[in-house]
Amino acid sequence: MLQVIPALNVGGVESVTLDTARAVAAAGGRSLVASGGGRLEVALASAGAELIRLPINARNPLRLLRNIGRLESVIRHEKVDLVHVRSRAPAFSAIAAARRAGVPVVTTYHGIYGANSRFKRWYNGVMTRGDRTIANSTFTRNHIVAEHGISAETIVVVPEGVDTSRFNPAAMSHGRTAALRAAWGLLGDDRRIVLLPARLTAWKGHAVAIAALARLGRHDILLVLTGGNFDARYRSQLERQIRALGLDDLIRFVGDTGDMPAAFALADLVLAPSTKPESFGRSVVEAGAMQRVVIASTLGGPSETVVDGETGWLVDPGDVGGWATAVDHALNVRPESLVAMGLAARARVQRLYSLQAMTAATFAVYRQLLASEP
Repeated sequence: MLQVIPALNVGGVESVTLDTARAVAAAGGRSLVASGGGRLEVALASAGAELIRLPINARNPLRLLRNIGRLESVIRHEKVDLVHVRSRAPAFSAIAAARRAGVPVVTTYHGIYGANSRFKRWYNGVMTRGDRTIANSTFTRNHIVAEHGISAETIVVVPEGVDTSRFNPAAMSHGRTAALRAAWGLLGDDRRIVLLPARLTAWKGHAVAIAALARLGRHDILLVLTGGNFDARYRSQLERQIRALGLDDLIRFVGDTGDMPAAFALADLVLAPSTKPESFGRSVVEAGAMQRVVIASTLGGPSETVVDGETGWLVDPGDVGGWATAVDHALNVRPESLVAMGLAARARVQRLYSLQAMTAATFAVYRQLLASEP
């Protein structure tokens, strides 16, 4: 089986690609990934998969045409039975190559792609032109139907899966959390940690969380912002907001965190205040797997993965007062109630959003397509 993705750097789509590659190899299949490569190459090899290095992220029409030939050659030479495409730019080449080679194609619609013109909508629609389209949430499926006018029955919802053995509080050691606390400069700091795990980009809602913290007026909590790939200008805007509100001692930027399970283990509460819809919202599910209660926006995937009042809370995006009230309420809930909500969150992740659930549903799509081949 051949997956096609532009690069192998850290991100939600890349993680799903790696997890699927590992599952295919573990099931006894030959697992190939066509990509320009990146930071996850070693992990891919460890998963038992093979990298086919190609300049797959090209958008130039001439390069797209060349990639059709390159991918067709790979498909034929490696005797690929099925192609799974995970990104728009390479989809044009990969779908054409698969058609020429006579093998079925699966596409996964991983994002809520913006479209402000008819051309951009057509461009985005390439992710619906395979033999089967996978959506990573019901919200994404509904978006595809509304945006591209195709029947919901032709789309299979396969939520992304997280590794519940890695994101498992029972597997967490004191040494890991102590090391991360030291790295964050929190040794001896007994304030309650409110974690916002998201790359620094405006629609992730950092400004909303900061404004809500100011509205709270509490000094017994610390808002920790973890996430990389940041825009220096946006960080400067947030820093000015923090200074203007007098919150310098209550907020900490810690950058990328390599040990996210430990980060969630340190958190008393996790925030996901996105102001635009998440197609899935991976960090919300990872937090749930770690038995952490999440407050999330009533937008996109998190409105499905968080059950309001049972595994966390949902708040309207951008409603600073609502976010302040929700955070205050969560931190005042009896500890045993938070524990019960955390246990319910993990149980739901294990049932619906585990790697096993994702790969079983994905393999069902593969088998259906392969069974229909002449």
